[in-house]
Amino acid sequence: MIKQKLIERDPDILGGVAVFVGTRVPAQTLLDYLEVGQSLDEFLDDFPTVKQEQAVALLENFKQILLTQTYESIV
Repeated sequence: MIKQKLIERDPDILGGVAVFVGTRVPAQTLLDYLEVGQSLDEFLDDFPTVKQEQAVALLENFKQILLTQTYESIV
């Protein structure tokens, strides 16, 4: 598996908010969509500059981080 940078922070892009690489779409926006019950497809339709592979890879990374945390650190 090839590792690629999924998000970037640049003070010249949205004041340094973490965005999907090559876009001006905050990574937080994907989480906000999912939190309120919207689908990944809805997110991708609304933000066509984000590739499906980017969004899925970011979610996979978040999942990996969550699953590697110890119970005590997330309670």
